[in-house]
Amino acid sequence: MIRILFVCHGNICRSPMAEFYMKELVRREGAEQQFEIASAATSTEELGNPVYPPARRVLAAHGISCAGKTARQITRADYDRYDLLIGMDALNLRNMRRFFGGDPQGKISLLLDYTDRPGDVADPWYTGDFEETWRDVTEGCRGLLTRLQGVRK
Repeated sequence: MIRILFVCHGNICRSPMAEFYMKELVRREGAEQQFEIASAATSTEELGNPVYPPARRVLAAHGISCAGKTARQITRADYDRYDLLIGMDALNLRNMRRFFGGDPQGKISLLLDYTDRPGDVADPWYTGDFEETWRDVTEGCRGLLTRLQGVRK
């Protein structure tokens, strides 16, 4: 089983979008039993809050539900539990490395590292452009799944 944790600042926009889109991708592939997929925040600002309404609307527009998801913060145990800890931007990476005391097993990466255009996933909290974020998230998740399928073969 491959365990993936998507991480952003508050766990109400980008990382839940990635979590639920990735779950949909592996469901379409009939590979749900091969993955555990979740998301979390680096901060405590949004703990317990549901996915931000515009992010929920984008997911719903694509037939994806995130019902019941509430923000949670990463824990030290997450480093051992998950095979991949995937941040949405460079600040997320820095905060994860600080939180986990580094990355001795090389588990931390950016979502767009799995595309032809590495960098930060657009943060809709600041841009207001949830469609741009959706494009980044879907491209990153498709690239990640392609990479993982290549590893498993």
